[in-house]
Amino acid sequence: MALWRGSALAGVLALALGCVFLLEPQLPGSALRSLWSSLRPAAPNPAPDSPEGRLAAAWDALIVRPARRWRRVAVGVNACVDVVLSGVKLLQALGLSPGSGRDHSVLHSQAHLEEAFAHFMGKGAAAERFFSNQEAFRDIARVASEFPDAQLQQWAQSHPCRRRAVWMSWCEPGQKLRGKRAKDTERHLQHCYTTCETGPCSVKSLPSFYGKNTDCAVTLRNSLLQHYAGGNAALIGQKFAASSDLEVLLCGPVGPKLQELLDDSVFVPPESLQAADEFHLILEYQAGEEWGQVRAPHANRFIFSHDLSNGAMSALEVFMSSLEEFRPDLVVLSGLHMMEGQSRELQRKRLLEVVASISDLPAGILVHLELASMTNQELMGTIVHQVFPAVTSLGLNEQELLFLSQAASGPHSSLSSWSGIPDVGMVSDILFWILKEHGRSAGRASALTRVHFHTLVYHILATVDGHWANQLAAVAAGARVAGTQACATDTIDASRVSLRAPSEFLTSHSGAGVRVTLNPSEPVVVWHREGISFHFTPVLVCKDPVRTVGLGDAISAEGLLYSQAGPHP
Repeated sequence: MALWRGSALAGVLALALGCVFLLEPQLPGSALRSLWSSLRPAAPNPAPDSPEGRLAAAWDALIVRPARRWRRVAVGVNACVDVVLSGVKLLQALGLSPGSGRDHSVLHSQAHLEEAFAHFMGKGAAAERFFSNQEAFRDIARVASEFPDAQLQQWAQSHPCRRRAVWMSWCEPGQKLRGKRAKDTERHLQHCYTTCETGPCSVKSLPSFYGKNTDCAVTLRNSLLQHYAGGNAALIGQKFAASSDLEVLLCGPVGPKLQELLDDSVFVPPESLQAADEFHLILEYQAGEEWGQVRAPHANRFIFSHDLSNGAMSALEVFMSSLEEFRPDLVVLSGLHMMEGQSRELQRKRLLEVVASISDLPAGILVHLELASMTNQELMGTIVHQVFPAVTSLGLNEQELLFLSQAASGPHSSLSSWSGIPDVGMVSDILFWILKEHGRSAGRASALTRVHFHTLVYHILATVDGHWANQLAAVAAGARVAGTQACATDTIDASRVSLRAPSEFLTSHSGAGVRVTLNPSEPVVVWHREGISFHFTPVLVCKDPVRTVGLGDAISAEGLLYSQAGPHP
């Protein structure tokens, strides 16, 4: 009987969802995924011997708060508004045709955009590029902003109102509206539902977006064209702000829209406010999505912008001048990659000013540097040699790790790119080289003692012995948040994630390597090499991610939240 009931319920749900697809094929994918999540019954907990279930339970037991926590965190200096939409749909709206993928260090045209997008989509890899042509970028941004309006207008005029569950599906899963945005999305959508419950949606309930914009219309429109706080600094600040016992300072070019999107607890100095926002276009794609002959192996995103404020690091001076009064325990610096669109002279000048500003900070303030996608080897090489010794901690992914090794002639720099999952031993060798050649030692004046590496299926935290504690919990917490944020869940749902990390790996490709077999019940593997400790853990990868942008920033922030700095045996 229970089996019959389950089958009947599944059939009803499938029929309901099928009707929605039939009646409204233009609903965005995120809305349909949200609707299905809201309609389907909660998945039963997997058996205790499920690898995903065992790993998630083991993480929960390992993740404990450090004995000494951060009190005040200052983050800067890149901030913007992320406009998140389907990359394939935007290229189609621009009238572009699929071609052969090709990377471009700087985008100069729509053709460059299509080629770079296809190149990274085929790899399932995240990337960020500067778009040099201001007018061409504005044209693309205009198309991106207009085609959701057209979809919604067509939807509103041609279809009767759906049941409330469909209306509610327009809310992005996990999107929590705060502060000035906290008008209560459910109330707005309920208003739309009740005003047109008995007939077609009218102009009164869904007005033209070229006329009066009611709260209801704006709410529905923003569900099609998602606007989020963006920029590494703002995203990390938002993540820190979710911890109620932290004071968070954010410095960056903050315009009206971004200020509206930020958590109320994030303090922005008045000097950081500006009249207009900087917008970045986030082109997302799902695993298996196709663009011509390209098929994405993983869900990910391609980011591009014509961002001059962040490119010049215009908020650096305000950021540094604000620290004296704010007195943070931890400073998080990001946005150096945005300078790729600037002249070599400006890059050198700003990097020298960054190092000088960090050097002027009072003793005891730790500095974490968050890297991002780059293509300029000279700029990256300068960052490695000049900035790394000035900071305490780094956060980076597999592309940034290999690129910095290539730029500074490090281990495995002859590789042009990773082939599939980055080899654990190779990653470990590069992390070891960073800390051994550019980190703190008895004979080197460097502050660098920690590197947090993340890739899709595993993370590694490498630290110089004696300077950090609670790193076992920190690496596990970073991996756990990758799964929860991607799936938009509060906790790991083992039925929605998969364990894809290698079951066996070498810890190094030098003579120091040993072979490790992964055990989900003991998910953090620790090894040591010449005074440097490595903490490895797999990631439970979300099978159907709701959103990919900002995962690296969330991982770094969570890892720092669970880290304890200071002398340790």
